[in-house]
Amino acid sequence: MKRIWPWIGGAAILAWVVSIFLHDPASSPEFLPCPFHWLTGLFCPGCGAQRAMHDLLHGRVVAALDHNAVLVATIPLLGLQWGFGQWRGRSLTHDNRGVLAWGIGLVAWGVVRNLPGFEVLAP
Repeated sequence: MKRIWPWIGGAAILAWVVSIFLHDPASSPEFLPCPFHWLTGLFCPGCGAQRAMHDLLHGRVVAALDHNAVLVATIPLLGLQWGFGQWRGRSLTHDNRGVLAWGIGLVAWGVVRNLPGFEVLAP
């Protein structure tokens, strides 16, 4: 049973990617707004991620950076971390310093993008 969970997770991610590719989250009513932004009026670290992913899948990197720069930066960094772990023969969970640094950076991104004067960072 343990071996089926990665396949289920992979299928769910693939379905999400196909959905994001086919439907523009900025104009499709199927996509829900960010619950954190809806409740507080503040931007969470993930606000704009669906629109950024849609732009990335269509090859519009600059537009994706405009929606959520952290997502665009995170994708290659996670790939590098995975590749480095494979090269060293260790899994991603063996050394959590990278995950901890990423989490701290994500919280900092959420704070900075809501500060006055940083409206350019809002999606």
